[in-house]
Amino acid sequence: MPVGVRMMQKVSSTKTFAKIAPHFIPAMDRAVHRLTRGKVMLSAQMLPGVILTVRGAKSGVPRRTPLACMPEPDSRTWILIGSNFGRPGHPVWTVNLKANPDAEVSWKGSDIPVTARLLAGEERAAAWEAVLKFWPPYATYQARIDREIRLFRLERREGSPTPPLP
Repeated sequence: MPVGVRMMQKVSSTKTFAKIAPHFIPAMDRAVHRLTRGKVMLSAQMLPGVILTVRGAKSGVPRRTPLACMPEPDSRTWILIGSNFGRPGHPVWTVNLKANPDAEVSWKGSDIPVTARLLAGEERAAAWEAVLKFWPPYATYQARIDREIRLFRLERREGSPTPPLP
């Protein structure tokens, strides 16, 4: 594992990172994503990322949120991790996705219609194990909080094109 990745894992596990990151990482990602017409997200230089567009649970207004994700090997699904950087409370995008599972992701410049499923039971346990291998700091986030981190599997809706592998 490259030194830079190990260092970023260590930094991203700190409480200071959890306090600061939610205020600047999403804003930077949205700006760079917009300027590059969906082709670049700064945070994706460390972890793969998508821009999730989902309707608000109460408002019905489309909400765009840059998120780290774990693309699955089939190149048709992604796991989204509702870690909220290890802070209390589920991130709002998870509430919206539970209420409105038909959403869209921007992945490497392509807008892809998806349907989300909240994972539970054995399926969640297997996905969580894969997530921890993918990015170990998620274990630190989970240890800090009382809630179970939500995991969603996003599946392309029928007829959606398959973009290139990461």
